[in-house]
Amino acid sequence: MSINIVIIGITVIASILSFQNKELFDKLKFNAYLIKHKKQWWRFLSHSLVHADWMHLLINMFVLYSFGAIVEDTFFSLFSYKGMMYFVLLYVGGVLFSTVFDFGRHHEDPYYNAVGASGAVSAVVFSSILIFPNGSIFIFPIPFAIPSWLFGILYIIYSVYMGKRGGDNIGHYAHLWGAVYGLVFTIITLPGIISNFFSVLLN
Repeated sequence: MSINIVIIGITVIASILSFQNKELFDKLKFNAYLIKHKKQWWRFLSHSLVHADWMHLLINMFVLYSFGAIVEDTFFSLFSYKGMMYFVLLYVGGVLFSTVFDFGRHHEDPYYNAVGASGAVSAVVFSSILIFPNGSIFIFPIPFAIPSWLFGILYIIYSVYMGKRGGDNIGHYAHLWGAVYGLVFTIITLPGIISNFFSVLLN
């Protein structure tokens, strides 16, 4: 069974449950102050299971579905079942690493909260871009495919802009740091991927 599909399924179920249960939502969301002062360490991971609204959930899961299969299949084809472990490390590591910036920035602010799998999804997206430079994605209502590398750049620009704007409970800076983690993890795991990326892109 696809690990990517399992992750999507678990995230969708947890998010739907949290839409109907504010106590659950509050228990799982990222809050750096509660992590530091109340030792609620699970929030480093659990925030990725809940989302701000249906649109936030659908966008994250659509992007993960679109890009995750490429990464998972590549790892599996190269490393067999060990590749599935690499995919899990990419995703979970993206969840954790993407919160480091916000934890350092907001650990004394009890009112800052963030939710969503954006950091992990961003890690997967940028891993996919390295693996398959010629990839593309259709985004409604744009009537043509956008190159995946261009989508990645626009994704980060949007995330930084929304991170500065704030006020929506979404960890937008997590997109940026998740992307960094995804790039570094893939470069370490797949030696030669950088030279292959530029070779494919420039030909």
